[in-house]
Amino acid sequence: MANRIDGTSLFTSMNSGLTNTFSILSTTFSDGVTLKNLADKEAASALNSNGINQNFKSYIQTNFASFDKNHDGKLTADEINAYATNLARQGMTMEQLAQLGTSTGMSSSLLDTVMSHFNEIDANKDGKVTNAEIQAYGVNSSVEKQRKADRTQMLKQMSTFYDTSTTSDASLLDYRYLEDDEKA
Repeated sequence: MANRIDGTSLFTSMNSGLTNTFSILSTTFSDGVTLKNLADKEAASALNSNGINQNFKSYIQTNFASFDKNHDGKLTADEINAYATNLARQGMTMEQLAQLGTSTGMSSSLLDTVMSHFNEIDANKDGKVTNAEIQAYGVNSSVEKQRKADRTQMLKQMSTFYDTSTTSDASLLDYRYLEDDEKA
């Protein structure tokens, strides 16, 4: 059977990227991770030398209010972890996948599959995909691929009864009826 897709690595990579980026930010800014610090041009060069992922930094900066649950203007590790956990639980939008997924450094095969089949994967149509939805899509895709492979194999084995030079979703009985229609 074909490989099933699993979004675990995608969500884990994004979670790691956010928490690692926060870790670098928190060690860089002694007075805390604030919007002002994130926008500081002088600090940007220090962050670059620390190997910070600019896409994750930009994501944190853009979504600062979503992270800062107690609205004190400073981000904590607990707030970052809660956001990342919530992201994994509730799923990610296509925009989040595009911004964070390309930043993880992981294989783009999974991300490409999820992005190109986003609307099919989003089973509950809430505009987000969860790992459970990605796994269910992978199972359904694998099952359908196997069904097609089984049907093709069956048709090849039955080729003594009719021409299998073309594949179709039709059944064996359909071929019988096609022959009757041609005689009429």
